[in-house]
Amino acid sequence: MDDRGVTSGGAAEGRVPEDFAVVIDGRGAVMVWSAGAQRLLGYEAAEIVGRPAAGLLAADLPESARRHMADGRQVASEVALRHRGGDRVVVRLRGTPLADTDRDHDRGDSDSGSGSGSGNGNGNGNGNGSNGGARRPWLVTGAAPASFAGRAEPGTEALWDLTLAQLPVPVAVYDLQARLVSANAVMSEVMGQTVAEMRGRTLWEIEPTPPFDVYDRLQRQVLRTGEMVFYEDHGQAPGETREHAWSMFISPLKDESGTVQGLSAAVFDTTEQYWARRRLVVLNDAGLRIGSTLDVIRTAEELADVAVTGFADFVTVDLLESVALGEEPATVPPDEPVTVRRTAQRSVLEDCPESVVAAGGAVVYPVGTPPMRTLIAGWGTRHTAGEPGMQEWIRSSQARAEAVTKFMIHSVLLVPLRARGVTLGLVHFLRHRTAQPFSEDDLLLAEEIVARAAVSVDNARRYTHERRTALALQRSLLPDRPRDLAAMEVAYRYLPAGSGAEVGGDWFDVIPLSGARVALVVGDVVGHGIHASATMGRLRTAVRTLADVDLAPDELLTQLDDLVIRLDREEGPEARGQAQDASGEVGATCVYAVYDPVSRRCTMARAGHPPPALVTPDRGVRLLDLPAGPPLGLGGLPFEAVEVELAEGSVLALYTDGLVETADRDIDVGLTLLRQALGDPGASLEETCDHVLRTVLSESPGDDIVLMLARTAALDAGKVRTWELPRDPAAVAGARKMAGEQLAAWGLTEAAFTTELVVSELVTNAVRYGEDPIVLRLIRDSALICEVSDGSSTAPHLRRARVFDEGGRGLMLVAQIAERWGTRQTPAGKTIWAELPLPAETLAHSL
Repeated sequence: MDDRGVTSGGAAEGRVPEDFAVVIDGRGAVMVWSAGAQRLLGYEAAEIVGRPAAGLLAADLPESARRHMADGRQVASEVALRHRGGDRVVVRLRGTPLADTDRDHDRGDSDSGSGSGSGNGNGNGNGNGSNGGARRPWLVTGAAPASFAGRAEPGTEALWDLTLAQLPVPVAVYDLQARLVSANAVMSEVMGQTVAEMRGRTLWEIEPTPPFDVYDRLQRQVLRTGEMVFYEDHGQAPGETREHAWSMFISPLKDESGTVQGLSAAVFDTTEQYWARRRLVVLNDAGLRIGSTLDVIRTAEELADVAVTGFADFVTVDLLESVALGEEPATVPPDEPVTVRRTAQRSVLEDCPESVVAAGGAVVYPVGTPPMRTLIAGWGTRHTAGEPGMQEWIRSSQARAEAVTKFMIHSVLLVPLRARGVTLGLVHFLRHRTAQPFSEDDLLLAEEIVARAAVSVDNARRYTHERRTALALQRSLLPDRPRDLAAMEVAYRYLPAGSGAEVGGDWFDVIPLSGARVALVVGDVVGHGIHASATMGRLRTAVRTLADVDLAPDELLTQLDDLVIRLDREEGPEARGQAQDASGEVGATCVYAVYDPVSRRCTMARAGHPPPALVTPDRGVRLLDLPAGPPLGLGGLPFEAVEVELAEGSVLALYTDGLVETADRDIDVGLTLLRQALGDPGASLEETCDHVLRTVLSESPGDDIVLMLARTAALDAGKVRTWELPRDPAAVAGARKMAGEQLAAWGLTEAAFTTELVVSELVTNAVRYGEDPIVLRLIRDSALICEVSDGSSTAPHLRRARVFDEGGRGLMLVAQIAERWGTRQTPAGKTIWAELPLPAETLAHSL
């Protein structure tokens, strides 16, 4: 039963029986229970009278309702109640405090006969003090809709007018021409004009500047449609000096017949929620952007970029000089000035005009100043520019004092960069264009971002000298972030080992194949250091080359196995500069998978590598039963491929053993943690990657780690068209015609000529030299893919035709027209394919 349904008692949401009435005594117990209350919630009076009313709540009362009750004021609010049958009933109720406790108690006795003594001892002081509302009885009834206010008791209209006038949120009423009729004091303050000045004018006439043209249009839409409009915006109101986030409810005012007579606008300040969302975005952005390299300066720049993009106007990152040089951090002396190096700075203004020190320059923190105290204390602090301590720091530099005055810097966060218990530097977050000062939540966010960055900075510092050559080589060999693919969404993480001076040979790749298919590969080369990185690069290049040939996964691993054996023979210990007894054999593990979005089938094989994990759309997680196969380099043993059909939205997880196996933890434990982490995914693959690493990794992994997650997609059936053709020369013309008609249906008539030419040549080639069955397939992806399959396994090849030859030019034409073309073997024979570019306008529309 949800909030939108009908309760077990038959009452629809928001409909309260007219005779609904409940009296609650000062102790919170039910004194009176009417027949309407029984019909709404199903309880007999004998069952409920004397019991705590709080037991009827299905959720806490709204904060505003609790405040009104605590102050002893009348309150009308939406309330979630629990029906006797267990259903949740959401209704709008009105609570009225009963001032004379004794009299109300007597009335409760006479009405219900079961509330004797329930109000005694709670009437003293009712209405006095801050707790006046908490100790008095309350009458709870249904809250009548505003359109029926005319049926209320005499005098209610005046109270209703007072309520609207004194509401703490901006409220205004407009007539059928969208002209202001009246507004409360808060709206007048926000607009910066009196009600008399605004009355009789539309919003655009009151304030003829954007975005009031949008508001005016929305009001007229409400008057035209009779439907409420909710709108959110962020900006500065005419009568205010700071920007706010606003949530606006523009509602029609209807009479009893349902005719629109005007509209009301209620505006709520949601600035806190706006900044909370901004903080979440910044935090997510920090997780994605900070620490992308093992370079100290770049990591500091990423931290500054994220902070300026998110919530600060000017950010500086100062590192201790020893850290900037890649050395061990020096101890910060409490009684001596500290010199730091301005490693990075970013501003919302071009070229950081607020800065008094150029990037790379030295900055001195005097003893006793807030930056110095923050460095020593080791936790973040929040300041205003006018504080005595900050004034001392500002006046320590004439240029700094001038900058603070010129740019009106008013709010400052100082957060130390600390990693593994060691202070590395200090980050300054400043605001001047943003009128809102930093809050405590902002300080917590800044500390979280800086903490993430500090780990990356410390890692980069520790490995700068020892690993520069190996890291440069490895970065040049690892792939860039893959382009957008129709077949799947891919996210990955690569983490170097947390200890030791050399990198390993873990690698991964995402390889687009013909027919919109995608190949995924993750591998791990035995050993560490430059040699392992170089071997990894050679294997990755070999895999790409073999993938271009469209070998099946088991065949590809067989070819890769031969390559590793050959490399080991060619590069003995002498070639690697090692002693004869040194352990330096070339060896590797690998898993290779090919996914076809048309059939949703994935073919995989592995060579001594950990098994892939599969997460189904219903969050079920299992390790695929894939034959392990021998590691690459042993030779003589076969590899076996397995084909699995994947539901759309499944996530395939490929990883190296460094993720699940450590010296102090068995691999089964790591695999269990991996399944648990994958079974609780984040909102995106990127978040899931981070969640898996946080869950599975030990504090200091001893091996390199690759984690690749791929969420599968199914190619829309409307983007694929297949025809089976007879092995008859006459079928060529029909194939051209069918292809042209399909292109017209796809709106690709501009590509019809070249496509029909390619279809004609490929089908002709299959008819002349191939075997049955002959199949033509067109796929509309980021390119137009034309495939012709036949039963012959003989691969075609280009040849140069003589002047008077009647044939031999077909594939040459295809090669000239297509962006790329090729052939692949299939269980039934072969497929020749060609990719043709989509027209520019069509491609832009598709993207």
